[in-house]
Amino acid sequence: MKPIDFVSQSKYALVIAIVCCVISCASLAIKGLNYGIDFLGGVLIEVAVPEDAPEQTIDMAQVRSTLSKLDFSDINLQALGNEKKEMMIHVLVDSQNEQSAAVAVQKIKQALADQKLEYRRVEVVGPKIGDELAQQSLIASLVALAAIALYIWVRFEWQFSLICLLTVAFDLFVTVGLFSVTGMDWNMTVVAGLLSLAGYTTNDKVVNFDRVRENLKLFRKWSLNDILNKSLNTPLSRTLLTSITTMLVLVALLVLGGQTLRGFSVCLLFGVAVGTLSSLYIAVPLLRFFDIRNVGKADTVDLFFEVAQKEAKK
Repeated sequence: MKPIDFVSQSKYALVIAIVCCVISCASLAIKGLNYGIDFLGGVLIEVAVPEDAPEQTIDMAQVRSTLSKLDFSDINLQALGNEKKEMMIHVLVDSQNEQSAAVAVQKIKQALADQKLEYRRVEVVGPKIGDELAQQSLIASLVALAAIALYIWVRFEWQFSLICLLTVAFDLFVTVGLFSVTGMDWNMTVVAGLLSLAGYTTNDKVVNFDRVRENLKLFRKWSLNDILNKSLNTPLSRTLLTSITTMLVLVALLVLGGQTLRGFSVCLLFGVAVGTLSSLYIAVPLLRFFDIRNVGKADTVDLFFEVAQKEAKK
């Protein structure tokens, strides 16, 4: 297969990246995020099949249909376990109003009276808890980015660290923008997916950076653009195979995981696609704007000796 000139094509990718960032900024400024019950508060009810009815199971579709007829702005159902015998119900209500929360619980119990379910837990999630979760989510994301930058700085050089930090932040920001544009629920499950995405896309970039540093030692007479293109084309099949395999698993999770895992699956599926493209067309090509010619120069002789040993063993 003919090598791809990623460096020359990167200018188009940068334009697309800027457009995506502008759209995300505009959507977040105008629409914001559609926060779920985790952040806005509400009523949380845990129900289960009575122990004296071992053959009974919970029909999620029927429960969802029944509760959808009630006058609630948002209802979220979450199955607990794989036996369809336990379920969590989240209902968005004015949690500051105790009477409103009590009325919501009473309505749910009346609507599900014919289900003969056992109520194990009834809690009211206040807006204060939602604010704390939002703050903790933001702090966790910033700490993750800082840890990534520190790791790349120690593992490579500051130029790699800076570019990795910027491109990972881009991947996460555009993914957040997707949820703002589409209006999908933003909850703690999505935040977990976002943090998982940070680790995945960082690993993808580290693999390419490692190959760049190796080729800088082996091909010092080559132009920097040729070195960067070779560093991307050599592991390209591995990069695409890893990403496609991961995305196939996420598609299966999106189709079979139900409503509960929908946000998590969409977050990772979109993020992996964006992260892979940003690794190929943005992260590594941006290195050409930095002076990285002397990276690893001191151990060039050792590297050639190591390569020669590997070739001799073959």
